[in-house]
Amino acid sequence: MKIKKTAIIILLVSLAIKSNAQEIKFPEFSAEAHRGGRGLMPENSIEAMLNAMKIDGITTLEMDTHISKDGKVVVTHDDYLNPVFMLTPDGKDIPETDNRKYRIFGMNYADIKQFDLGTKYYPQFPQQKKEKTHLPLLSDLIDAVQRDIKNNKRKQFFYNIETKCSESGDGITNPKPEEFVRLLMDVIIKKNISDFVVIQSFDKRTIQIIHEKYPKVKTSFLVANKKTYQENMADLGFKPFILSPVWQMVNEELVKKAHADGVKIIPWTANTLADIQKLKSINVDGIISDYPDILVQAK
Repeated sequence: MKIKKTAIIILLVSLAIKSNAQEIKFPEFSAEAHRGGRGLMPENSIEAMLNAMKIDGITTLEMDTHISKDGKVVVTHDDYLNPVFMLTPDGKDIPETDNRKYRIFGMNYADIKQFDLGTKYYPQFPQQKKEKTHLPLLSDLIDAVQRDIKNNKRKQFFYNIETKCSESGDGITNPKPEEFVRLLMDVIIKKNISDFVVIQSFDKRTIQIIHEKYPKVKTSFLVANKKTYQENMADLGFKPFILSPVWQMVNEELVKKAHADGVKIIPWTANTLADIQKLKSINVDGIISDYPDILVQAK
């Protein structure tokens, strides 16, 4: 009887592991809302992510991260608070000549949070819904996404998280890559989402560290250059889970070479139906787009 009981327990555990493995399988086609879908909602906001999750066919939430002066992981793209689409806490324009004093790495998060992200008209994205919000902490964004998944019984979304740093910015607009990775991974591990995360960067140093210290975490090398596939791989020094080129770099030959190496190709940032369909026709593994609604229309 004891042996049978033990066998049943082992079987149930085995089935649970297999079931979990199926749940965390990376999407066959990763349909990614760039900065949460900034064509529709204020970029890199919790509201943008929650909106993208309502669009049937979107699998992945793409976002950017910076580190604040007090060591918080903030979801935002720019090194400085951007005067093009942000306002001061009292609703005034950020003077373009003065905006560099609003450096993310030079401000505490409590101060960053006071600035208005969502109500200023953004001419590049005229359809973007105007909604007052703020630059969120990565931890708060993850909480909101995971809560929405649970409450609305949604499938698990993936997170494509970019580290916004560079060698020239070390100590000025970003910490050293080791510190950036430590702070970022502390949040990801604490929130228990490592299996659903891709860490991407133009700064090869951060994904090299991820590859070495967190080998189970998926990495993506962002590129916008004239190098060949082989040259970019040699530059990085290992084969990442994804090579993510600017969409104009992508052709059938590049896709075939990457696939022969077991590397996925996920281009950024294709925004028209024609461009998206062209990329899909050459078998890319996903697309990052400002317009998640257009992205899911493409066959």
